[in-house]
Amino acid sequence: MSAIRLIAGLGNPGPRYEVTRHNAGANFVWYLSRRFGISLSENGKFQGFLGRGDVLGHDLRMLVPTTFMNLSGDSVGALARFYKIESAEILVAYDEMAFEPGQLRLKSGGGDNGHNGIRSVIEGMAGQRDFHRLRIGVGHPGDRNQVTAYLTSQRMPEVEREALEEAFAMPDAVVDALLSGDFQKAMNAMHAPGEQ
Repeated sequence: MSAIRLIAGLGNPGPRYEVTRHNAGANFVWYLSRRFGISLSENGKFQGFLGRGDVLGHDLRMLVPTTFMNLSGDSVGALARFYKIESAEILVAYDEMAFEPGQLRLKSGGGDNGHNGIRSVIEGMAGQRDFHRLRIGVGHPGDRNQVTAYLTSQRMPEVEREALEEAFAMPDAVVDALLSGDFQKAMNAMHAPGEQ
């Protein structure tokens, strides 16, 4: 059971994407940084906004890549190699259309499931897939031809943004379980009926 040393939140750079659904992962990391008072500064070497601090007794790095989504692995991989962070010590947060807005699901390892950001992270980690994923529900437009616009062009409605913020505000005990690598405990809390 490896403790988490790095949380990376995926998205696209720049103001035009900030409130789109594809930036749910990036927004989660920005939320955590505010909650725990960790400032994120732009770092050219690692192509991202990077911060480090104490979160409930855990020494944690936070990363929001400034690459586009499909190049996220360039940022995550470079940082992991430099700081000798194993893939099993990484949690990647990203948008997931399979769940309704505000639902959070944890997953360890596996393929990219058609997500370009996760595909890039796998490539950036030299094919290692055993990093952990926080899948943030953003819903589905109902028509696969509308997916790109739904994720990257449309502003997320306020009610959906509020659902995400509520989900992000998980209790300290859940955050602690997550960072400790006690995913069963964290998942039980996140996936319980009536939660998120």
